[in-house]
Amino acid sequence: MLKKIEQLRQASTGLEPSAAERGDMLRQTAVYAETFLNELAELNAFVPEDGHSNRLVQPFSEDPGRFSELLKLLADAVDHEGINAASGGQMGYIPGGGMYPSALGDFLADVFNRYAGVAFASPGAVRMEQQLVRWMADIVGYPDSSGGDLTSGGSIANLTAIVTAREIMEVRARDVENSCVYITADTHHCVVKSLRAAGLAECNIRRVPMDKKFRMNAPALEQLILDDKAAGLRPWLVTASAGTTDTGAVDPLEQIAELAEQHDIWMHVDAAYGGFFLLCDEGRQVLRGLDRAHSVVLDPHKGLFLPYGSGAVLVRDVTWLARAQSFEADYMQDARTSGGEYSPAELSLELTRPFRGLRFWLPLKLFGLAPFRTALAEKIWLARYFYAQLDKTPGWEMGPFPDLSVVTFRYLPRHGDADILNQRLVEAVRMDGKVFISSTQINGKFVLRLAVLHFRTHLEQVNYVLALLKHKALELG
Repeated sequence: MLKKIEQLRQASTGLEPSAAERGDMLRQTAVYAETFLNELAELNAFVPEDGHSNRLVQPFSEDPGRFSELLKLLADAVDHEGINAASGGQMGYIPGGGMYPSALGDFLADVFNRYAGVAFASPGAVRMEQQLVRWMADIVGYPDSSGGDLTSGGSIANLTAIVTAREIMEVRARDVENSCVYITADTHHCVVKSLRAAGLAECNIRRVPMDKKFRMNAPALEQLILDDKAAGLRPWLVTASAGTTDTGAVDPLEQIAELAEQHDIWMHVDAAYGGFFLLCDEGRQVLRGLDRAHSVVLDPHKGLFLPYGSGAVLVRDVTWLARAQSFEADYMQDARTSGGEYSPAELSLELTRPFRGLRFWLPLKLFGLAPFRTALAEKIWLARYFYAQLDKTPGWEMGPFPDLSVVTFRYLPRHGDADILNQRLVEAVRMDGKVFISSTQINGKFVLRLAVLHFRTHLEQVNYVLALLKHKALELG
């Protein structure tokens, strides 16, 4: 038996590179990353799929490969085509910036592989994540009793909040068909998915009408609540948006909070896109009332420009999360909470989880908060500038003036189908490649959409897309 174990040990040593091998891989990786970043300003924001990714469909071999060859495959089959999410020209979907110090934080977190689920396993990692949660709660304006968790993004954060609301509001399976949830047509689809995942798909899901600026209509919400109560139903959850994906609209949070308090309804706010605009004066004016929500979702990989996979859920009372996510397992008895603080695993759907805090903590400490505040204010003003410039140009139909940094618009040709023309227009912008914008459907119309949030997006990128849109619209129209 010992001989067999030794043979297996010798055969498995390939999983542990030597110091020299590690140094060589690190050097090659650094050169690869630096080459990309140094060339980034000249790279396209979008490259159409050209089939190079098919090279990845290869069987895994029993024999080792060469690191340099694998980097070449990565460059050709992954980092070559599609949306260049690191580009300041990415103004289509809500951008994820991918700050360099965050990548270094992930590298270190993965090398040390600290387990951040329970304080017993890594007190420092848990304390770092708790500090980040406390900082975000303070930004929102939550009391000292609040708490939260770092998640993989807005989808899991919304699911966590909805499960928590379900438990605290005591919505049981037998109650679901008589319970009412209030959203709008522009509520992010992950909220509906979360309701389904939480066993709440059979609730009466009311689509609250929106006003002309695509914000939840508070008087209409009130009437729906009153009608449902009169019908013997139980209103229990309203989900507001602080920056919808389609138009960037911020629902009237203070009015919704008044109704939620009056009718004993849990108020949840999906602020995944818009929440971090609280850091600048322009954003705080728009987001008044966010502190009155029972739960809030924020995405640091949006408003703080971190790499994808950075989300957060916050609640006014941390014990609500603990009640919804508590667990007991004999094998975890050594890790049970002591000292009155909760470990992340006691507040989360996840048990096994990466150490997410370092990618978040490192850039905040390294750069300070000031550049984040100014960058967010810049994005608001860039969106306003884009709106003003296009609004005064003949032939363009503008959506609502931006609450934050999303602008919707479309070109109206003198002749022909406007929807078809705008489909051709967005495709023409993509084929140019230097910038990337997206499209959506609003009131049955094909509409173009600009989302300004990347930390590398500045006036030159916005001016470029303005000039390109005007040129291509005239060319096609």
